[in-house]
Amino acid sequence: MLYAEIRFAPILHIKNGLAPESVVEIVCQSVSENMIRTGVHAGLILCTLRHLSEKQSFTTAELVKKFIDSTPVVGFDIAADEAGFPIDNHIKAFQYAIKKDIPRTAHAGEARGPSSMWETLEYFKPIRIGHGVRSIEDEQLVDHLISTNIHLEVCPTCNIQTDVFETFSDHPIDKLFKHGVSIGINTDARTLTNISLTEEYLKLQNTFGWGKKEFKQCNLNALSHAFIDETEKKDLITNFNINYK
Repeated sequence: MLYAEIRFAPILHIKNGLAPESVVEIVCQSVSENMIRTGVHAGLILCTLRHLSEKQSFTTAELVKKFIDSTPVVGFDIAADEAGFPIDNHIKAFQYAIKKDIPRTAHAGEARGPSSMWETLEYFKPIRIGHGVRSIEDEQLVDHLISTNIHLEVCPTCNIQTDVFETFSDHPIDKLFKHGVSIGINTDARTLTNISLTEEYLKLQNTFGWGKKEFKQCNLNALSHAFIDETEKKDLITNFNINYK
């Protein structure tokens, strides 16, 4: 592994009195220590959640701005119950993130379909979408993802676990990939979806016949959309191409 991006919601860790800033500082310290220990570079994405208040969401965006220049923090995200909670409480936070040029990703197109993705793209203006797999239901949306180079962070096993698709063979990842959508393979939260990235790859290999060509392209897609500066991105891609076997 060369590079990883880890996301968590700081607001979930303040119930026993920790300040949000302290939470981020503690996690940043751990990430920095483990980068040294493992040699794997990592970025930290701070995540707001659909059910949080406008104030909590905005606080998370402000935390990204505060830490992004001097710590492993690299971006802003929104996750959780897409079907149960509208985007209203989070528009202000994403407007702030857009204004401050903070890299953005957003979960959409899993529990809800293409309409969720369209509004997410309009109001949050992310360069990546978490899941996004139900874009397959809207040909115009798929074409839009390709033309605007929006990257999908796809977690196939999780989508089966959450009953978006009945079986792994029903998953549209292969169709989206062949259509030309930028796809990356992810495990989602491993405390909920107990699968490693290797196991996810094996499922794709066994179900869709994916091999080195497909996995290489997915990794290059992910690296090209990573929340890092262009120099580091270029170096990582060069290193990956040299060492990919």
